Amino acid sequence: MISFPPFPQDKARIGLLGVAYDESSSYLRGAALAPPRIREAIFCDSSNLWTENETNLGAEGLFADAGDLSPSLAEMPAEVERAAGEICSAGLKLFTFGGDHSVTYPLVRAAAQRHPKLGILHFDAHPDLYDNFENNPYSHASPMARIMESGLVTRLVQVGIRTMNGHQRGQAQRFGVEVLTMQSWRDVFDLHFDTPLYLTFDLDCLDPAFAPGVSHHEPGGLSTREALSVIQSLRAPVVAADLVEYNPTRDPAGVTAMVCAKLFKEIVAKM
Repeated sequence: MISFPPFPQDKARIGLLGVAYDESSSYLRGAALAPPRIREAIFCDSSNLWTENETNLGAEGLFADAGDLSPSLAEMPAEVERAAGEICSAGLKLFTFGGDHSVTYPLVRAAAQRHPKLGILHFDAHPDLYDNFENNPYSHASPMARIMESGLVTRLVQVGIRTMNGHQRGQAQRFGVEVLTMQSWRDVFDLHFDTPLYLTFDLDCLDPAFAPGVSHHEPGGLSTREALSVIQSLRAPVVAADLVEYNPTRDPAGVTAMVCAKLFKEIVAKM
């Protein structure tokens, strides 16, 4: 496994965690293979560790890397929450490589322990608001329902949605979710959160032309540039983030891995 350089951990500002898990995926497996592939892409010689605002992510002391978890179905929620909680308790901001989107629920639980008033910015093709998808209330199609019903956050804004159905629309109204659908998309480059923010990025929010390496190809999504512009113009104290649903088995040329690396760099620059 390629990991970040051994920077002095006592000077770190951002804690990294991989969750090699896809047992809650409803269609295809493969997201469990993502964390090492994303790490490899970040250090690919085809690019560098500078962000577009000229932040040097290779500067000594920035990251503390906790490595990758490979939890079982039964172990996943508690193990992920524990590992993420240790990073947050150390006073670090948290960045997690998934894994399918079910990992976000325990990650948010951990972040909310340190930041009781938490907002979420959710990039996705899907609302992930199913109360119980295919007899699995903890499916990757349900993390936002679990998060909202638990009262962990004060606000949820979703960007890129294009698979809304009646049940999930009712859930969105029930929980007061702000849904920015692709059908009514306008450039949204001024999102503002007054509270600490958790940013969760499902790769299938992007159009498959830009990110083919996902399990659920849903045409009509954001371009990479549009997503980056939303992130770069965001006005919020980002305290934690995750990057989920990259499926390397559908990315033979590694195009989506490099998109992951780019997103990682620009999200960390915002953090």
